[in-house]
Amino acid sequence: MPSAIDILPDWGWMALAFALGPAFGSFIGLVSLRLPVGQPIGADRSACKGCGRRLGILDLIPIASFVALGGRCRSCKAPIARRYLALEVTCALLPVWAGLVHPGPAALAGAVLGWQLVLLCLLDAEHLWLPRAATLPLVASGVAISAMAGAEAATHSLIGAAVGFASLAVIAATYRRLRGRDGLGGGDAYLLAGSGAWVGWIGIPTTLLWASLAGLSLVVAGLVVGRPIRADQRLPFGVFLAAGTWLTWLYGPLGGVTVG
Repeated sequence: MPSAIDILPDWGWMALAFALGPAFGSFIGLVSLRLPVGQPIGADRSACKGCGRRLGILDLIPIASFVALGGRCRSCKAPIARRYLALEVTCALLPVWAGLVHPGPAALAGAVLGWQLVLLCLLDAEHLWLPRAATLPLVASGVAISAMAGAEAATHSLIGAAVGFASLAVIAATYRRLRGRDGLGGGDAYLLAGSGAWVGWIGIPTTLLWASLAGLSLVVAGLVVGRPIRADQRLPFGVFLAAGTWLTWLYGPLGGVTVG
């Protein structure tokens, strides 16, 4: 009797995640708008912001509806926010990237990781906010998927989550004590805990390195375009951590060090 892993060929897992991606992208767009204002995710159907008409099934088909309607409301012709299309396309392409690096069921696992990171990036970039409602599921999913590989993998995942959280929590507490103000958002430690659950404790230094390089790139870009980052300007460090988590999960810790 074939195992669950043998149900699909390697490319089939990537194709499945690719097909599901746009729907998850649409859902992420909805969550990123409703969660910050405290609106229940499933409270009501989406509606056009221009005319208030509730959207039907034909209006909600990811990517296809946007293209068919020319990016405008069927009734009032108000423009539909491009963020939805961008999210749907992004969430379709992330599994392809994951599948090209890690064929087979890992492509679907990578999609689960990538979709969660996209939501966290949106919330932090737009609101400088990483709620536990979004970071704790990242921890839980990392541990759950690791557990599928056995008890040893699950243990490394749990240790990674603990080390990830402690790393930034200690830094944040030290900075607060020395400077008398917060230097890191409270959600960053939970996000790094989620990262540790996915990449293990051995991957945390690489995740932080990628995150630091991403932040430095933003600073350099600001200087190049003549819009330097102010010393008191808050940056969405969660976006950089998300990028570091994704790259570390895909390509592993720098130097090829592994555990187990």
